[in-house]
Amino acid sequence: MKKSIAMAASLLISFSAIGMTAGAEDVTTVYVTISDNNSKLVLTEEPIEVTDIDSDGKLTINDALYIAHEKFYEGGAAAGYKSSVTQWGLGLDKLWGVENGGSYGYYVNHNMASGLADIVANGAMIDAYTFPDPKNLDYHYSFFSLRNNADQNAGYELENSLSYVDFDENWAPVNKPIAGAKITVNGKDTGVVTDENGGFKVTLTEPGKNVVSAVSDTVNIAPPSFVVNINGEAASTTTTSTTTTETTTTTVTTTTETTAKTTAKTTAKTTAKATTAKNNSPKTGDKGAGVTVFALGAAATVAFALRRKDEE
Repeated sequence: MKKSIAMAASLLISFSAIGMTAGAEDVTTVYVTISDNNSKLVLTEEPIEVTDIDSDGKLTINDALYIAHEKFYEGGAAAGYKSSVTQWGLGLDKLWGVENGGSYGYYVNHNMASGLADIVANGAMIDAYTFPDPKNLDYHYSFFSLRNNADQNAGYELENSLSYVDFDENWAPVNKPIAGAKITVNGKDTGVVTDENGGFKVTLTEPGKNVVSAVSDTVNIAPPSFVVNINGEAASTTTTSTTTTETTTTTVTTTTETTAKTTAKTTAKTTAKATTAKNNSPKTGDKGAGVTVFALGAAATVAFALRRKDEE
């Protein structure tokens, strides 16, 4: 009888462990990059834990972009993001607060997506951008051939290459190198330019998050991104280029007012992030925890009942 009790408890605990593992595997994290209608990077490879926001039974680009806005756009997704179903499927109506009649682009792992309803896998890189001029469609997605990288020490030399997506006479996408593009790090010109094959080398020295991008005078491109974290304590961190500009232009006469606005904005963003994290927490994780508690409780109940029966 004692062996039966031990086996019953062991089986139930094993089932609970399986439930926990399944819940963990259901978590899908993607990395979202967004550039605005001024060709400025406003998000760079931000990790987004994707949940089924639109309740269509799958994890999609739409879910990822919605959650990214909810977390990082001031006012949340309600203010900065919108999508709707058209005759061509689920389409994008607003990106980072800009409504321009549908002149947007979005790619997954450097491949053009067929629509917002495309399923995303764990680890996917999502790039979305807004056309600066909705009427001028001569605006191209650009990317670095090397994208993912581990943390590095100061003095790390990055060797990479830059390309953009063009189209042939049949409107099939064609990748082409960009020569003569200026390489930037955290928005600053490094003095490095790409060669005829789009190749370049740049040395990274600034501790913290280094966002490598590029500007071209010959091809109208959405800014590419490549993030390298350099070991060491960063002097300061900013989420968007807007924050950097406000900090730079602060004058002595408006120190008190600027500080108050910055504090209020920081508090609002922090509160929004905390609220979003709570509201958008994956239901699969909650289910896993529930299964564990239920299984452990059931194991104790079975063991107690069998023990009572054995004693009687």
